[in-house]
Amino acid sequence: MAMHFHRMKMKASPSPSPAPVVLAALLLLSSALATVSGQPQPQPQTAANNPRLQRAYVALQALKRAITDDPKNLTKNWCGPDVCSYYGVFCAAAPDDAHALTVAGLDLNHGDLAATFPEELGLLSDLALLHLNSNRFSGTLPESLPKLHLLHELDVSNNRLTGGFPAHILCLPNVKYVDLRFNNLCGPVPPAIFDKQLDALFLNDNHFEFELPENFGNSPASVVVLANLKLKGCIPTSVGKMAGTLNELVVLNSGVRSCIPQEVGWLRELTVLDLSFNELQGMLPESMAGMHKLEQLDVAHNELWGHIPEGICALPSLRNFTYSYNYFCTEPGRCLDIRRVDDRQNCIAGRPDQRPGDQCLAFLHRPPPHCDEHGCFGHPPPPHY
Repeated sequence: MAMHFHRMKMKASPSPSPAPVVLAALLLLSSALATVSGQPQPQPQTAANNPRLQRAYVALQALKRAITDDPKNLTKNWCGPDVCSYYGVFCAAAPDDAHALTVAGLDLNHGDLAATFPEELGLLSDLALLHLNSNRFSGTLPESLPKLHLLHELDVSNNRLTGGFPAHILCLPNVKYVDLRFNNLCGPVPPAIFDKQLDALFLNDNHFEFELPENFGNSPASVVVLANLKLKGCIPTSVGKMAGTLNELVVLNSGVRSCIPQEVGWLRELTVLDLSFNELQGMLPESMAGMHKLEQLDVAHNELWGHIPEGICALPSLRNFTYSYNYFCTEPGRCLDIRRVDDRQNCIAGRPDQRPGDQCLAFLHRPPPHCDEHGCFGHPPPPHY
């Protein structure tokens, strides 16, 4: 099943803009009224008369100098003091002064820019949105990042960033959306990121290597994507604490080696769960029958076995259920009524394209995995005499 990484809407959709002709007419009328009344027109705010825009000018010019290749000429008009007219720069009233303009957003997505991050970026202290995905930024995020204390969305995905997890993200008090996917970041991920009040966290397709911490369930995020990483250990039982907020959990191809804890079934708001291409063992928890909003479930390419709980196939919203390349022995007939179902390469009698019988027998004669109370592999209990 293809992964679904949904871009979160972090703010309400803007109202439709007035038609250009209507807008021009309104501006002319406003100008005429000001002339009749004798009121002087306000002077446009630029870096020449606004200290906030002056600091932004310094930051943006430093960024322009750090760009070594701009094939689409996105920064061609980055000249002069009128920074609010620069391509990709968005100005708004300052949060602490409604009469002062400030740079509130920088969006250079899909620019194919080759650059590094200058430390002067920290001068954009009123920045709420920093969107720089699908470029060729290399190196690391600037040490001045914590100065962007109003930053709400950070998207530097699909670049060439290197080094460890940019820990100064932890110092951003208002950040809600963090997207680091498709870079070359490596090493551990600090557990503290799961204590941040994030709405979306994308760490996938890096070289991070860490164990999901017990405080994983503290995250209030609606989307967590941990695909194509090197995770150690198991899915912590604290995942059940995310029951009221988590909508999508993708832990595809990340080396998770454990049972699926019963607490996964508590995620009543979950719509997408992808645990495919891992080393999961044991059986699907019966508790998953309580995930009434689940639309897509993929547990393919693991070592799960036993029967498919009928309650899962009876979930009212389930449209795509993939459990191929496991060792399941039975499935309820109603599973085959799901719009898209894939049960290939299991051990289900009477179904096409299943594993060879000797392969199924060999697997079923293996000692069953013993998972401790936390869902992790443990030592089997001693026999009772």
